[in-house]
Amino acid sequence: MKQYLIHAYDHTDAQALERRMTARPVHLELVKKLKETGNFVLGGAILNEYGQMIGSNIVLQFETQEEFDAYTASEPYINQKVWEKIEIRNFRVASV
Repeated sequence: MKQYLIHAYDHTDAQALERRMTARPVHLELVKKLKETGNFVLGGAILNEYGQMIGSNIVLQFETQEEFDAYTASEPYINQKVWEKIEIRNFRVASV
């Protein structure tokens, strides 16, 4: 399976945290489904010095690029304009 690292920072406008919190239940439901299918490897929120969520790091794996593209098309944090700066890299979890 091909693995991907998503490193994303949220928008910084006054409504950014509210958009994140609105989208969060749908995002977590998607993550739950990805875990059940073995596509979710790990992930979590990036926090600022006050413990507030300001972004996300996620490692996912998919058999095909098309499956990954389908995920990005359905990701609420993308569709609902939570993430502003998104970096996607090919990734490989170390096996030791």
